[in-house]
Amino acid sequence: MATDNTTLESRATARHTRITPMKARRVVDLIRGKAAPDAVSVLRFAPQAASEQVLKVLESAIANARVRADKTAERFDERELVVSAAFVDEGPTMKRFRPRAQGRAGRINKRTSHITVVVAPKPAKTTNGGTR
Repeated sequence: MATDNTTLESRATARHTRITPMKARRVVDLIRGKAAPDAVSVLRFAPQAASEQVLKVLESAIANARVRADKTAERFDERELVVSAAFVDEGPTMKRFRPRAQGRAGRINKRTSHITVVVAPKPAKTTNGGTR
């Protein structure tokens, strides 16, 4: 019986992470579409501060895939997983104020992110029917 790849798709989300979405998106763009072990090694050596948070989410998604495979009694190999989707949404913004010159107040936005990573098995290679 052929297994459906969408059933083995696993996701992990970190919500209200104290990193700006723009900075987190730079890191997420590095791993999208890569094999899971390659993505982990890229994140371990990435100099950006957001890479630590994204790495935690990626490792959680891999662990979720392992648990799902155990529940369905299917073979699991981490090397066959691919980061099929990874995105960063904007979370709530904390607004703070700093005193400025001449009695004014300057607003400081402390932005948060919702980081989501989805891993799935590599899609099976299909052979074309010989037609172009």
